[in-house]
Amino acid sequence: MMRLTAALLAPVLIAAVAVAPPVSAQDLDPVRVEKRVSRLESELRAVQRKVFPGGDPRYFEPEIAPPPAVVAEPAGTPASAPLVELTDRVGELERQLRTLTGQVEAQGFKLRQLEEAQTRLRGDLEFRLNALEGGAAAGAAAPAAAGPLPADPAVLPPSRPATAAPRPATVPPAAQPPAAAAPATADAAWKLAYAKVIAKDWPAAEPALTDFIAAWPKSTRIPQAQYWLGRSHGERGQFAQAAKVFLEVYQTAPRSERAPDALIGLAKALTGLKKQPNACRVLDELDSVYGAKLTPMQQADAKAARGRAKCTA
Repeated sequence: MMRLTAALLAPVLIAAVAVAPPVSAQDLDPVRVEKRVSRLESELRAVQRKVFPGGDPRYFEPEIAPPPAVVAEPAGTPASAPLVELTDRVGELERQLRTLTGQVEAQGFKLRQLEEAQTRLRGDLEFRLNALEGGAAAGAAAPAAAGPLPADPAVLPPSRPATAAPRPATVPPAAQPPAAAAPATADAAWKLAYAKVIAKDWPAAEPALTDFIAAWPKSTRIPQAQYWLGRSHGERGQFAQAAKVFLEVYQTAPRSERAPDALIGLAKALTGLKKQPNACRVLDELDSVYGAKLTPMQQADAKAARGRAKCTA
């Protein structure tokens, strides 16, 4: 490069020497010479910058600087992409939250409707059962108030003269059986009462179950004892008493094992009282409350009860 520079600058230097004035003593002054050399070097660098704008910066500084390099942006997503993605995700979560909130509110409204319908049904059943119980009590009191029927004279033995009246024979008092000791535990009392149920001795089962309920009110078998007490009434045609007991089982122990059976028994008792529409409403509540939890036997029993009540659905 230096050779090429010298070759290009040679004509310039020759011309400068040719036109230079003769050397004088004044021109040989070291200070003046130094200044002229510095000026020539400066002009030389200027020429070099003109001729070689992209020359090696170790020898001269180019006058025409190369254009600044364009810094390429790094490939990939811009810096704002994570913020945009996060905003979209937050918006999606808010939309899902609004959807879930709407579904929860709809389910809560349906649940309140079911609770109100259940409350109305219970109130209606209690009112009707109280009315039926009052009518049954009045009917039972009427024959008692009339007194015993008069004996038929035709079947009475012939009268005897007073003088021939025999002396009544002295009958020795019968020996009274010792009273049985009360069961010491709830399990023992339940075994005695449930033995009457297994034997289907319904007249004897009723007092045994009633005594068990009164003696052991905190026993876990109370719902079961009440259910079988209702069965004992229903088996003997006492539908009003059976309906009252079955309803009490459902109201006091709705989560017990016998609660679905109690509703089925209540529907049967209402059918026996000629209250088929009420029986169908009870069976509808059975399906809405225990539908998925009913055993196959309970489902079959409920289906038979619907058939007896002639329910449309």
